[in-house]
Amino acid sequence: MTPARAALPLGARAALSVRVRILASILLVTAAGMSVAGATAFLVQRERTLTAVDGSLSSAAAAAAFIATDVGGQTLEDVLGAVIQRFRPATNESTLGIIAGTAALAPGGEISFRLEDDPAFVRRVVAETSEGKVVRGTAAGSRQDLRYIAVPVNVAGDPRSGVFVTAVDLRAELRPLNDAFRTFTVVAVAALLAVGLVGWFVAGRLLAPIRALREAAARITASDVSERIPVVGHDDVSELTTTVNGMLDRLDTALTSQRQLLDDVGHELKTPITIVRGHLEVMDVRNVGEVVAARDLAIDELDRMSGLVRDISTLAQLQRPMQLRLEQVDVATLTERVALKAAALSPHQWVVEEVAHTAAMLDPERVTQALLQLASNAVTHGAPEGTIALGSASSRAADGTSRVSFWIRDEGPGIPETAQEHIFERFRRGGGGRGTSGSGLGLAIVSAIATAHGGTVSVTSSPGRGAIFTIELPVYTDLAAVFDVPALGNRPDAPVEGRTS
Repeated sequence: MTPARAALPLGARAALSVRVRILASILLVTAAGMSVAGATAFLVQRERTLTAVDGSLSSAAAAAAFIATDVGGQTLEDVLGAVIQRFRPATNESTLGIIAGTAALAPGGEISFRLEDDPAFVRRVVAETSEGKVVRGTAAGSRQDLRYIAVPVNVAGDPRSGVFVTAVDLRAELRPLNDAFRTFTVVAVAALLAVGLVGWFVAGRLLAPIRALREAAARITASDVSERIPVVGHDDVSELTTTVNGMLDRLDTALTSQRQLLDDVGHELKTPITIVRGHLEVMDVRNVGEVVAARDLAIDELDRMSGLVRDISTLAQLQRPMQLRLEQVDVATLTERVALKAAALSPHQWVVEEVAHTAAMLDPERVTQALLQLASNAVTHGAPEGTIALGSASSRAADGTSRVSFWIRDEGPGIPETAQEHIFERFRRGGGGRGTSGSGLGLAIVSAIATAHGGTVSVTSSPGRGAIFTIELPVYTDLAAVFDVPALGNRPDAPVEGRTS
């Protein structure tokens, strides 16, 4: 904030809302446009009127000269009388014949005004034409502004000087234009008021979602982001509302996951801490056997806590914007390699029942991690001995896309149907005789890896018949297809084949 802006009182800053600024800008631009248009039209039309008046005066002078020549009178009275008689003034016009500096001849009948009634004007004309030149000028008076032309008239044999004057009342000529401009001004002001009124309501309606957004943001706290803003319309503001609602959804999900993680971690860590503390409190420090037993128990619990923290870190990394190193992988070869690695986990009989002879774009390291986690899960929760089968297969989904699946089957006690719904959630452990050891994060990690590839993980099981865990992934044959998949999020920070896409 600049010092000048900081110096403004809070009330002054608050009064300059977006609604007011928008309306003020519209009114200023509209008023400027109307003013320029009206002033331009007025000045142009006024200039045309003045030009027409000058043209009329020139025509009148030419007509008077023609009449004076045509009459051929012997005296000034004869010549000027003929001119005044034949020349009939139009509306807002008047004529006058001046002889020897005196207003001598005037038109009869009803005319707009009479020049002989203005002695000052008569003296002015006489003075201006004293050198015998035609004079054109403008005389401003209290009642009218006269635009005139004065033509000296001389008759051979008559020693007196005469002047023929014709004048136009400019005020009267410009009155219709001035009246029209005043009408335009009234209408323009009324239009500005109408624009301001309509603009106030329209701006308020358009900015209503933004006000709702501001109010919602003021109400939302770090502990509650469940409120959403209603989306109205299909314009840019409604799209902004949709975007903000999406942001709130992500924040809500993140906060919910964070709270759940903290609750689960607190619950999971409380047990080993309680066990270690309980044994240390009752331990007889003088009994070497009890000390050794307590130390072994503490180390075992700390190892379990270390594994829990490691799994939590892995899951947190997977739930960030995914970093997959995608490459073209032969599915059959990957299946065989996983089987070789899984065989080292236990003395079970490991059998590869089927392999898919196809290629797909995937992260072999992450997929191997997921399959080995499922293999470890089969060892830990399956039958203590016997056969564990694994394999891969290709298929085509109902939407026509190709898919590849990896599966692992054990011969353990199975998983109850009620537990299958939650088995891939964090800190969930299988029930029904499948044991309770482990952190409960292994299958959640598998699910995160499958989701990052745009796929799914599922389990099929019934009590006493073992369980089959299946990872199903879409088959992408090139990088362009991978980047267009919404499930992958089109994340720009995902390194692929040694480059960042």
